[in-house]
This record gives sequence, C-alpha cells and structure tokens, in this order.
Amino acid sequence: MADISIKGTFTALVTPLASDGESVDFEALQQLVVRQIDAGVSGLVPCGTTGETPTLSAGEQREVIQQVAKVAKGRVPIIAGSGSNSTAKSIEASQAACEAGADGVMIVTPYYNKPSQDGMREHVLAVAREVDCPIVVYNIPGRSVVDLALETTEQICRQAPNVVALKDATGNVLRCQELKRRLGDRLTVMCGDDALTLPMMAAGASGVVSVTSNLLPEQVSEVTKLMARGDLAAARQAHYRLLPIHGLMFVEPNPGPCKAGAALLGQMSAAVRLPLLAARQATSEQIAAALGELGLVTS
Repeated sequence: MADISIKGTFTALVTPLASDGESVDFEALQQLVVRQIDAGVSGLVPCGTTGETPTLSAGEQREVIQQVAKVAKGRVPIIAGSGSNSTAKSIEASQAACEAGADGVMIVTPYYNKPSQDGMREHVLAVAREVDCPIVVYNIPGRSVVDLALETTEQICRQAPNVVALKDATGNVLRCQELKRRLGDRLTVMCGDDALTLPMMAAGASGVVSVTSNLLPEQVSEVTKLMARGDLAAARQAHYRLLPIHGLMFVEPNPGPCKAGAALLGQMSAAVRLPLLAARQATSEQIAAALGELGLVTS
C-alpha cells in the first residue's frame, strides 16, 4: 500500500459540464486541476458528492479520475470518491479508481438502505480487503441518514490497516476530539465542512476536504497552513474572512452554488445534472457580492 500524506486542504472537485449538462467539460476540468495545484492545495478529491458522482456514468467517473491524475502528475495525492450503498459496487468502483490513477479512495457510509453499525463496519472491511490502497471513510449523516459510531470506527481501525483517514461531516467538533483522544495518530481526521475548519483543526483534525477551495484554493489553503504552523490568530482572521462564502456554498444543494461562483469567474458553466438545478440568480448575485468583497473580479 502506497503511503500518502492526507493533511491540509484537499479540494472536493466539482465536475465541469457542458452548458447543456450532457457531457463533461474535460478542458475546464484540466484547467481546474492546474489552478488548484498552482495555488498550493495539498490534494484533490474527484468524484465525490461535490463532483455529482450519482449522475456520472461509470465511464465518466473513470475518465474524470484519469484526467485529474494525468494533469496532477503525482504532484499531489488523488483520493477518488468510490463509495455507494452497494458494497459490491463500491468494491468495483474503488478498484476502477485505483486503476485509473487514484492514490486512494473515499467511501461514504451507505445511504438510503440504512445499515446497522455492524453492517457499516462489514461494508468498509469488505472494501478494504479488496483494494490495496489507502481508504478514507466518509461519515456524513445529513446525506446518508446513518452515523458511523466511535466504537464502530475503532473496530474498523483495528481490522483494516489501509483505512487511514476519516472525513468527518457530522458538524460535531466533540466527535472529532473524541476520535483523536481514542485513536490518536492511528486515524487522520479531515474536516468535512468548510465553516468548521478552524475549530476542527483546533480539536485535532489535520485539514479540510473543501468545497470552497474550488473557487478560492489559495485562501482556503492559507487557513490550514496557518493552523498547522500553530498561528491561531492569523488562521482565525483568514478563516473568518471566508465565512460568508463558505455559507453561500450551501444555501442551495451542492455543487450548484459553487459552480455558479466558478461561472462568475469565467472558469466553467454553471450547469449541473438533474435532479439538481443550477443556482438561482439571487444566489449568484450573493456569491458575486461575496467574491467582490474578497477582491476578485466577477462578471
């Protein structure tokens, strides 16, 4: 199993689409990756929820991962989203992601079918047995309805050495600090909510898997770098400056607002695929104002 560094700012990449939403805009995707790496992000996460994976075909997912890995050229680690509510499909997608060039995979707790804690444990362990790469478990109760318990996480860590990190999107800083108290360096915790990066890192998280960094990679990276250096005062100032844009990224279903911001910056179309809809004009105007406050030119 390859050893990769999971810390700092990992961007949960959007998947740029043509204006009609029918096809992936690979040129815009490649440019997005270049901007991210040039701005100093620590890693990239293609094909997560922000990447609209539920509406991408398996072929599109593979090509997105291939293109991201091709442009990255090993300069930053690539952790590809590959989880689903089917263990067999998660295994297949994880193997395909590694073959496409991902350095590791991120598997979400199974959604909709609401497995028990034992079921979630066995799901992760089954994937871990079948892929020879680092695995990040993604706990997001607000989307999956199930919440991976502390005890279940400990059981997974005891039995699956290649489970190396957890993306915590519970919104619960107490959960983060208890994970670190119990597991220490055995499990890296990454914040799954931009607005909580500062308190989560103060409690022991190693960084953030960020939506906002699609638009502001340098600024989001600055916060995690300052926190890693222990400069809390400067990190707090930088983080607070980003809070308005962090909030706007979720006033409508993700990634609609993020893509609206990218369209304002001339980086890609704002198109998303049904059942999602492009952000409303009022939301775009709010994002334009927030980006303007940060000194960015918007159309």
